[in-house]
Amino acid sequence: MITRVEINPKVCHGKPVIKGTRVLVSNILGALGAGDSIEEVLEDYPNITREDINASLTFGSKLAQFEELPYETTSL
Repeated sequence: MITRVEINPKVCHGKPVIKGTRVLVSNILGALGAGDSIEEVLEDYPNITREDINASLTFGSKLAQFEELPYETTSL
């Protein structure tokens, strides 16, 4: 699932985004944390999928474990 999350220093200052978009993982997690439903998030960001939201949750969960999270950056 985390393959749907991309960290690229040339996209959104290297913040985690949904791959192929400029939708920040933090915006998705923030919306869910504020009480928005998955359906509301999908309406707000029509270019992402339910799987992208699940990947964002998985990504956030891995970070919250305070363990090293290996990732690759994409160079353009």
